[in-house]
Amino acid sequence: MNDLPDKSTDNDSDRDRPESNSVSIREMNIDDIAPIFHLGEQLFTSDLYPYLYRTWDEWEVIGMYNTDSEYCLVAEIDDQLAGFILGTIIIKASWKYGYITWLGISPNFQRRGIADRLVDKIVERMIEDNVRFMLVDTDPANTPAINFFTRKGFGNAREHVFLSLNLAKHEYYGRLINYERDKAERNRPRLRRRT
Repeated sequence: MNDLPDKSTDNDSDRDRPESNSVSIREMNIDDIAPIFHLGEQLFTSDLYPYLYRTWDEWEVIGMYNTDSEYCLVAEIDDQLAGFILGTIIIKASWKYGYITWLGISPNFQRRGIADRLVDKIVERMIEDNVRFMLVDTDPANTPAINFFTRKGFGNAREHVFLSLNLAKHEYYGRLINYERDKAERNRPRLRRRT
C-alpha cells in the first residue's frame, strides 16, 4: 500500500481549495467492489456515454478484481472513495500491453489531480512488470477523457465504430417468440371438464 500525499493539481483553480485532505492510493480490496461499482454507475450514464454505460456492470469490477487486482487501484481522501482505476495486461507474442479499462473520479473530488495520481501509479506498476506499450479507450464523445489522456502522453487516437442490432425487431426473433408461445400453449396442462 502506497500512501503518498497528493501534490499535483489539474489547474490554477485548485489553489483556491483548502489544503485539508491528502490522497492515498492503494490496491483495491474486496470491500471496494460495491462502492466502485456504484461510483461507475454515477459516472458512466447512458445519456452522457452510451458505450461506457452498456459495458459497465458489477461483473466488470468483480472480474478485474479477481484477475488483475494488482492493477486495480483506489484513491481515498479521508477514508472516502475519491476515484479508481482498473487495468489489465494483454500478452501478444513477445509484447506485453498494459490496458487501462476504467478510470473514474467522484464528482466531489474532481480537479484535484487524483486521475493523474492513479494513472501515474498504474504506469509505474506496468513498467515494473515489463509492459512495453499502454492502451486506453473511451467513448469518442468523452472529450475530457481524451484531453486528459493526451496530456498524459497517450496519442495516435483512432475512433472505433460500434454497431448495434435490436434483436426484438429481427424476423427470426419474432418467429422464435411465436414458436415458444405456441409450445408453451401446447404443453400447458388442460383440465378436463366433467359433463
